[in-house]
Amino acid sequence: MTSNKHYLHNPKVHADRQLANSDNEWVKSFSCTDMKPLIICRGPIRKEAMDVFDEMGINGYGILLSEKDSITYANALAPELRKLTDPGRVHRVPDYTGADKEERQQRIRQIIAIAHENGYDSIFTGYGFMAEDEEMVRSMENAGLNFIGPCADTVRDAGLKDEAKRTALAVGVSVTPGIDNASTLTVIEKYKDLAGLKKLVADEALNVEPALLDSKDKTLEEKANAILSASFEKGIDLFDLEELGEQLKVAVAKMFADYPENRVRMKAISGGGGKGQRILPAPSSYEGSLEERIEQATARAPELALEILNEVKCNGVGDNKNILAELNIETTRHQEIQVIGNGDWCMTMGGRDCSLQMHEQKLLEVSVTIEELKSSITEAEQRNAHTDEIATLKQDLVVLEKMEAEAARFGAAVGLNSVSTFECIVDGPSHFFMEMNTRIQVEHRVTELCYGLEFSNPANPSDSFVVNSLVEAMVLIARHSTRLPLPKRVARDNASVEARLNATNQALQPHAGGVITQWSNAVEGEIRDDQGISVHNPDTDVFMKYHLAGAYDSNIALLLTTGQTRLDTYQAMAETIRQTTISGSNLCTNLEFHYGLVNWFIGQGINARPTTRFIVPYLTAVGQLKDRANNIDIPYAFQQFKNAYVQSAAHQTTSKALATAIDRKSTLLMRPIEMLLSEPHIYSGWLSLNKANYSVHKGEVTWSKNPLEVLSELYHYLNMDYVDSAPALYQIWDHDDELLSEALAFYADLEQRLETKNWDVICNTLQSNTPPAGFDAPLWDAVVNAHIGFQAGVDLLSILPYIADQTDFFSLVINSDLSIEIPDALLDEQLQEQMAKVLVPPPVAKSDEIVAESGGMFYPREAPGMEEFIKQGEHFNAGDPLYIVEVMKMFNKVYAPFSGTIDKVLLEGDGVIIKKGQPLFKITPDEVAVFESDEEIMARKRKVTGLFLAANA
Repeated sequence: MTSNKHYLHNPKVHADRQLANSDNEWVKSFSCTDMKPLIICRGPIRKEAMDVFDEMGINGYGILLSEKDSITYANALAPELRKLTDPGRVHRVPDYTGADKEERQQRIRQIIAIAHENGYDSIFTGYGFMAEDEEMVRSMENAGLNFIGPCADTVRDAGLKDEAKRTALAVGVSVTPGIDNASTLTVIEKYKDLAGLKKLVADEALNVEPALLDSKDKTLEEKANAILSASFEKGIDLFDLEELGEQLKVAVAKMFADYPENRVRMKAISGGGGKGQRILPAPSSYEGSLEERIEQATARAPELALEILNEVKCNGVGDNKNILAELNIETTRHQEIQVIGNGDWCMTMGGRDCSLQMHEQKLLEVSVTIEELKSSITEAEQRNAHTDEIATLKQDLVVLEKMEAEAARFGAAVGLNSVSTFECIVDGPSHFFMEMNTRIQVEHRVTELCYGLEFSNPANPSDSFVVNSLVEAMVLIARHSTRLPLPKRVARDNASVEARLNATNQALQPHAGGVITQWSNAVEGEIRDDQGISVHNPDTDVFMKYHLAGAYDSNIALLLTTGQTRLDTYQAMAETIRQTTISGSNLCTNLEFHYGLVNWFIGQGINARPTTRFIVPYLTAVGQLKDRANNIDIPYAFQQFKNAYVQSAAHQTTSKALATAIDRKSTLLMRPIEMLLSEPHIYSGWLSLNKANYSVHKGEVTWSKNPLEVLSELYHYLNMDYVDSAPALYQIWDHDDELLSEALAFYADLEQRLETKNWDVICNTLQSNTPPAGFDAPLWDAVVNAHIGFQAGVDLLSILPYIADQTDFFSLVINSDLSIEIPDALLDEQLQEQMAKVLVPPPVAKSDEIVAESGGMFYPREAPGMEEFIKQGEHFNAGDPLYIVEVMKMFNKVYAPFSGTIDKVLLEGDGVIIKKGQPLFKITPDEVAVFESDEEIMARKRKVTGLFLAANA
């Protein structure tokens, strides 16, 4: 990767890889400079590939741009063009994959034509869905192009989820309970028996060998599966979606009968990255007898199947519509193993924990390595940690070693000849294989920061070279294939972590269309992959604004840090985010969420083992903080504390002095407190970091650390340290800094004189009328008065732990076995929805309209050709679907928040671009909304604030 003061990368990530310039002939023989690849992906991986190719000496590569990047969205011109300025190497298509099967095939032909016409000999697809499209990969191979990634046979055997599951069973890999052949079962149900299947083959003239149908060694399912494959080749359907839906209902009902407490996950065989998946609630979430509950739980299976197929664009005639239904193991952790092979050998490179995700979209990804786990076990034993914690860490080490062994075995079984990812769910001592992603992953850097690959000459081990980039490894395998010897895994840093900076709002809902106008420079130790957005203008050194293209995924950048321990990496990530500022027009990011989450783990316990269900309850807890904070009047509380101090003063002179002392602290105290309460995610992290500094009993807050020290650290936490000549808006004001510095110097001197840093001891000493040793009466009186003056009004800081106590924030706690205790209240779906709206209030709408909750592509119906969800003149009930909005590649169905009647539909057509807050329907609600007046809002806030004051007077 290139490095400069604006776009920093860890220099250990990509070493000198100019193999062609090596003095060693064996090393030099692995040069790839004769390749001329076409990069047909987007996002950070496109920029990474460009940088890696440059460093490998691969010149003349080209890039493919989708016109959605630069035409639909103004100022969204691919930032890679700031580097690649040769127009002859930049090629454009309407979009990358097309809207349906016909367009997808058209796009494949178009890409092949571009490659041939421009002399490209290879294709790099990164981690887009094209990388796992067997038809595309095979077409590239048949066209004589070198595909930099797993070959078509591997994509078929490992990439399709149903085929992968069968292979896993054959080689002894643990798999999740469920069905992988819903479409095959549908065919059997429809055509009944072998005679029916033979008639089907004859009627449709399908290319199926008669010997296969007559074979006694083949099961009926195997024969039906062969017929299905023939139907895909011919481009016809053997059943309709309604028949598939009914078969899924039958299969899911059987699973629910065995596991009534579990949910069931349905997913398309070609899905991935969170796309093409839905979850059916468990029967236990319904009322009635077991049979009635199962019937209710399975009722939505056909509807969700249709949503899944729409989302992955497999609803056309002749598409493979197979959907898997698997048991959703509720306490699961999502872990994956990095696998690499060249067709002869296959090996692994450690794991990654991707459990911190929401809506199947990963948010924070953490390395899982043998070295880090062994280090954690040693550290836990040395500090005499709970035996449960040590047992969990040792158990994780055993599970990791098993998963790595299975991943290598599976990779060899499918003939892996590139980089892929073996995905598992972990449940205590058990693990289950989910799928193999036959592509490089977004989070691949998490692995390459921990491990490199050393290739040595079998005839002379002193001839060797090290590869620290998985993209480079993919290129080497594509170019040199089985010539590459089995490498040795080389340990680098023990741990790494990646935060996905996404265009999402405070509730982590996709937010399309924002413009980035400013982004702070990367800091030392930060590894930032942002496809070049933050590269400055080379002539003016000015940041160039960038319009995020909502037609694709929500990712803006990947932020990574490394360390010898997981704590090191999290602390480095927290420091990176603390110093990062990103701003713009209509811009929402999850930067604050990451800052709060990372600090939550630092404060609560870095070895915690969250499950995939953690994030939504965590968001709900954060929402409750915000909900309570919304009912607090900070200026009113400050004034009441001032009044109480003045009234309690013994003399008029003292009361005036106290009033003056408190007034001096008004902005010193209120600015950071109000800022923290306005950013609930950042507030969550602060509470966790400081939980040892206070206690709360019946609403009364007691500090175990000097509140002024806590205040000083709060300014630092908010990145508001005083910097000479910096804008006052973003830092502590100079007069406040002088006052705080004076106070801290006073207490530092007092601690030295009293020979203690214990705040309780210092406070008790200050309450004594007898001067301690080293102080005479006048001096001690001056010290006590100075202490009173410095602390006067600082009680306001207690509002922060008070709110946490009132919302029971710390009931979300880490258990001794490192699992996280999630209170039942935080699992309540109604509360979760309410708190999401607290974090992101719905756009203001008139009482007679419904407006768009987000920008994106508007669809009034479930699928092409179907009826609209709602029409003019129709009545709708709360919870009825109104429309679908496609945001950042995900289809989100929007439901009515209340009941009413549609007076007018304001949009026509499918795929209409909408903006957040745009009116969509004119309506007449069943009930008239009641709004609070300003006076009522003030009265409510002061009543709630009064409860805090009463407990902390």
